[in-house]
Amino acid sequence: MKILTAAQTSQADQATMQAQGIRSDELMERAAAAFCEWLLARLAADPARPLHIFCGPGNNGGDGLAIARRLYQEGFRARVWLLPASKYSADFQLNRQRLPPELVCQALNPKRLPTLAPNALVLDALFGTGLSRPLSGTAADVVQHLNSSGACVVAVDIPSGLFANSPQPPDSAVTRARYTVSFELPKLAFLLPQNAGWVGEWLVLPIGLDPTFIHNLPVDNFFVDADFLAGRLPARSKFSHKGTFGHALLLAGSRGKIGAAVLASKACLRAGVGLLTVGVPAVGYGIVQTAVPEAMALTDPATDFVTELPDLKPYAAVGIGPGLGQEDATREVLRQLLRKATVPLVLDADALNLLGTNPDLLGLLPPDSLLTPHPKEFERLVGQPARDDYHRLEQLRAFAQQYRCYCVLKGAYTALATPDGTLYFNSTGNPGMATGGSGDVLTGVLLALRADKRLSPLDAALLGLYAHGRAGDLAARETGQAGLVAGDLADFIGRALQELTASTPLL
Repeated sequence: MKILTAAQTSQADQATMQAQGIRSDELMERAAAAFCEWLLARLAADPARPLHIFCGPGNNGGDGLAIARRLYQEGFRARVWLLPASKYSADFQLNRQRLPPELVCQALNPKRLPTLAPNALVLDALFGTGLSRPLSGTAADVVQHLNSSGACVVAVDIPSGLFANSPQPPDSAVTRARYTVSFELPKLAFLLPQNAGWVGEWLVLPIGLDPTFIHNLPVDNFFVDADFLAGRLPARSKFSHKGTFGHALLLAGSRGKIGAAVLASKACLRAGVGLLTVGVPAVGYGIVQTAVPEAMALTDPATDFVTELPDLKPYAAVGIGPGLGQEDATREVLRQLLRKATVPLVLDADALNLLGTNPDLLGLLPPDSLLTPHPKEFERLVGQPARDDYHRLEQLRAFAQQYRCYCVLKGAYTALATPDGTLYFNSTGNPGMATGGSGDVLTGVLLALRADKRLSPLDAALLGLYAHGRAGDLAARETGQAGLVAGDLADFIGRALQELTASTPLL
């Protein structure tokens, strides 16, 4: 799904009203209805829980008033607090007029803000995506009061004070929500680590924005879920054979790190590669042959690290990096690979570290190469730290454009940058995947999919990222997040890909 800017979200609202012949208050009513349906399922377990709704003077406050009215109709007596202002939006005023007389609204007194019990539920409808400057004065005081109350705060659309698609100025007042309930499409701010303490757990509820307008709206950020990937992974035909799905070469491992080669190999096989050859130093031969009998082992003349590049003719894709080490001879293997390769490359771990310490190698990257750095590895690639998460995304976008590559920035909501500068954020995965070897598994999955000539470079990358995270989610159900290890991911890759495989439609 697309990730819109705040301005584009406003445009989508206007286009929906025009296309569907509805007023702004009717669209607001849809949002209130969707929010209340979600909230009532949680309030049902504790109808006596203290409930407070804080409303600002704009349309976000109008949402809060519409929610208050609907909750009142369901039998919940929320206390409604209004932020004093010299001007209120038309939809705010309309929804205030619609409140039943028994539902009293109280103006917030900055000198005597309401006491909030620790078990209270607070709805933050102070400010929405239209905010263009940091909160100040009474608004900032109210937000700080909510944050220090200990109450459970639910943000309506976006936490008040948080910008939807740009960084916060230092020390800005922003509501710290436990839940953020947004509408129709996610916001870029939800996907970045620096905003996690404000956004909390977030979800998006549909409200029927015009799909044609959204489809035609140009964006450079996407959020990737199963629906987005539907139909991209073709089913296997009855007469497929191992050659159909490609022969991959994996160059990996060094003394003490052969496990990385094993994990990547297992994942590559589980991701459906037709044939896999693993190039390892001599110390890894017996380990690979024993741990991954389905793969062919190609032994380097050196005992402890890779020193020679094999003949590349048999291979449909080459992966390099997991546990590889950074010896001078290994660096030269990477240099030769970058110069000679005519097939897709997947670079991870020590291959990326070698690129970072030898910037001249970056200029040798073949077009459409796929790089998979974590944030520190990416910092080494670009040669400078990012000011914040937004700046890092711009660095990522620029890097992929400059080197005509696909670059993955690993983490929660892993981001993929493409050669045209588009960013795709992955929706799957969990904190249990923050464990050694998880990246090696990802390399193996991506290598298998890049060896499959049925897939475009973009589809291979998107499917691999999603399946890797989904495997982690499936594994965590059995092991728990704390008990998750990288080998568990490889075991569930096949099931994750099966969920994405296109089915043959019935007549």
